[in-house]
Parts: sequence; structure tokens; C-alpha cells
Amino acid sequence: MKSRCFDVVESADARVLILGTLPSVKSLEIGEYYAHPRNCFWWIMGELIGASPDLPYTDRLARLRKSRIALWDVCRAAERAGSSDANILMDTIEPNDFESFFANHPRIELICFNGQPAAKLFRRKVVPLLSGTRPIPQRVLDSTSPANARLTREIKLLRWREALALFIV
Repeated sequence: MKSRCFDVVESADARVLILGTLPSVKSLEIGEYYAHPRNCFWWIMGELIGASPDLPYTDRLARLRKSRIALWDVCRAAERAGSSDANILMDTIEPNDFESFFANHPRIELICFNGQPAAKLFRRKVVPLLSGTRPIPQRVLDSTSPANARLTREIKLLRWREALALFIV
């Protein structure tokens, strides 16, 4: 059975797009982006824009929008056993419609990937489908997943802060 992504979190004036691959089993179960308690995405967003994991989910999403940050996944749907990106079956991937997204969000100035797998999937499954889309700078950030335990969350925060420094409102 295919897993499906959540709706894009967006605002008309978004300047940054943060992309993951596909929601984890825990995220799908709870119905929220980055819902695993050991995933440090919301902790980082709390430090950067006040979207702390202590806030209700709808408030965190509102803070992203207010900060002109869009949040989505590369895959609209794909088959995957468990939550590991390494288990995504490549031939089952249905990418999200980025051509329409970029046409409707002309102020996007930076695409940030939450980990290398998201960047690889974007290059492989999305870039070939983008015909008239303007080039947008891209930045691969350290994954916030608990599976990426080689770095502390403080190091991840420093690197995310550096990448988003010019865009945080």
C-alpha cells in the first residue's frame, strides 16, 4: 500500500520551501509533519521562528506561514516498508506537482532539503518534469530524523540557522 504525503503548508508570499521525502509511520499515524518525538525539526523551528513542539500543531504551521516558509514532501505517494527513506520503492514514487507549486509561488528563493535522500529524490523524480521553472538555489541540510544520530541537535540547529538566516522573519 502506498503512503501519501500531507498537504503542502504554504503562504502566497513564501520565500523558502523545505522538503522531506515522505511522512514517517509515526507522522502518518498522528497526521502531522515530523511527529516522531525524537525528530528535532520542530525543536529547530522553535529555536528559529518560535514554532516550538510545545505549541499546538496548527500554531506551529501558522508560524511557518508567517515566517514565509513552505513545507512539503518530494513524494506525493510511494510504497515504503517502515519509515526509512532507503526503503522507498523508486518505481512506486509519484512526485508532487512542483511545476504548479513554483508557478503559484514566484517568491520562493531557496529550496532546503531535510536530508540528502530528499535532495536525491527531487533531482531524480522532479527535476526532469520541470520544464519552464526558473532555477532556484538549493541547499541540502542535515536530516532532523532520529535516524541521523551522528550529529547532535545543536549542530543541526547551527547548520539550519546558517542556511535560513537571510530568510527568517
